[in-house]
Amino acid sequence: MGEAADITGLVRASSEGNADALRDLFAAVYGQIKRLARRQLAAEANATMRTTELVHETYMRLVQPGSLALEDRAHFFSIAARAMRHILIDQARARNAVKRGGRAGRDTLDEPLVPGGVDPVDLIHLDNGLERLAQLEPKLAELVNLRYFAGLSVEQVAELRGVATRTVLRDWRRARVFLFDVTQTDQG
Repeated sequence: MGEAADITGLVRASSEGNADALRDLFAAVYGQIKRLARRQLAAEANATMRTTELVHETYMRLVQPGSLALEDRAHFFSIAARAMRHILIDQARARNAVKRGGRAGRDTLDEPLVPGGVDPVDLIHLDNGLERLAQLEPKLAELVNLRYFAGLSVEQVAELRGVATRTVLRDWRRARVFLFDVTQTDQG
């Protein structure tokens, strides 16, 4: 039995309410989740979280009793990427509020993981666009989560979804065009 089959079995067991299976699932994919967190933090400008902190915060959001009804491996990674995105969006909104005279931000002794990357305002616009896309075409929004936030390749997404890479590429182009149009409209 390969790693993919083991993960699929853990996904099924956790979907049936097995809390131990969810913990085992998270432990089995910890390295992948940590890479996903590192990638998301690298893309955000002025991130004040460290990779491990983002992974642990994601875990806490995912293991809430009854909050996770998983369908398959792709769905798990999509949900994990979405949870990380929401954590970072909340952080960006809080920083934006501080810039506008809102409540003081959380003090940290740690330096930001990566100083460059996506501006918090752009991240908020992207999140708004993704929310709209999810309402119109949920599969395209999930694809963005898998490609952009989870960092999966076209081939990996095609394998997870059981479709041709051409299909993923076509959908990826559609999603990017939609998001570009929406974010340009929001900003202009």
